[in-house]
Amino acid sequence: MATASLALDLLVAADGLDIGDAAVVVLHGSDPFLSRQVLVRLRDRLCPDEADRAWAWREFDGADPLDPRDVFDEAATVPLFASATRAAVVRQADGFVSANREVLEKLAGGSRGRRGLVILEVKSFPGTTRLAKAATKHGLVIDTSIPVKHNLASWLKKWAEGTHDLKLATPTAQQLLERLGGHLGLVDQALARLAAAIPAAERRTQLTPEAIEDFVGTPGERTAWGMIDAAAGGQAPVALAELAVLLGQGESPIAIAAQASTVLRKLATAARLLALPVGRGRPASIDDALREAGVAAWPKAVEQARAALGQLGPARARRLPIWLRDLDLSLKGEASRGLRSRLALERLFCKMCRQESASASGPRSH
Repeated sequence: MATASLALDLLVAADGLDIGDAAVVVLHGSDPFLSRQVLVRLRDRLCPDEADRAWAWREFDGADPLDPRDVFDEAATVPLFASATRAAVVRQADGFVSANREVLEKLAGGSRGRRGLVILEVKSFPGTTRLAKAATKHGLVIDTSIPVKHNLASWLKKWAEGTHDLKLATPTAQQLLERLGGHLGLVDQALARLAAAIPAAERRTQLTPEAIEDFVGTPGERTAWGMIDAAAGGQAPVALAELAVLLGQGESPIAIAAQASTVLRKLATAARLLALPVGRGRPASIDDALREAGVAAWPKAVEQARAALGQLGPARARRLPIWLRDLDLSLKGEASRGLRSRLALERLFCKMCRQESASASGPRSH
């Protein structure tokens, strides 16, 4: 058995996880939601009867002092009468792996037989080590990270249908990911709320982005998105009023800035693409530029982004990354708290507000 898999693919595959005769299973990566979901699938496969899980599935915290003999003895115990397979799971196991590498290499290099198995959850697992090569050849190695260029919207549509019995239009999946910053745990919670609120008979029709607005994020997060849309659209008074509400509710200025960045950087990217010479990468239209920049392809999102680009103008839109960099430095420096952090955000929104050109307003009288 030689297996190195991507958690995203395994979680939506029809045949699920093939554990085979692996003695060691390694989950490595940075996404806690994917890691948790893979562990649930492994537990269900190894211990299908819930009554067996109390003795057959044992988790250890690698961040605590841990006697490795407890882990290996747990996995080596052979059940006499039960059909469940024992599993010793070490969470946050990077230190445990470093301290017990030779034992794990020997264990990973052979088959499990009738014994149980060791499951390791680590952040890093370089493929050049002897342990990684043995685990990949004889065991199961699963990457719980999200690849940069992965089509996450397509994956989310499969996950929503298979797990929550919901059919999402592609723009709806894109909207969920954008509004929740690509955090799959939060996206899954929103889908669960959505599934609970929609009658079963209506779940089989594709849900539009408008249908999910009330289920995406907390009321504070929805206020924040309204504030950002207002700021991008040049409605500074509206944006400033909603900013005051959010800060009054205890929202973090850094978190607000991060939400703003996800929208404004896409506008800046679209403006940069539109500034390219014809025939050298310049999109055929504003909508094409917005699509290449990652703006969700549903009418309301495209319309808002198009209007924001129009009111900002090419020069200011291309300067957005500089303004966001200055805001980030300010919030992590002299404006890290209190009124200064509020002023730093207000300054950004005011830079984005509608500005009458000198030609339109005429010469000033002195």
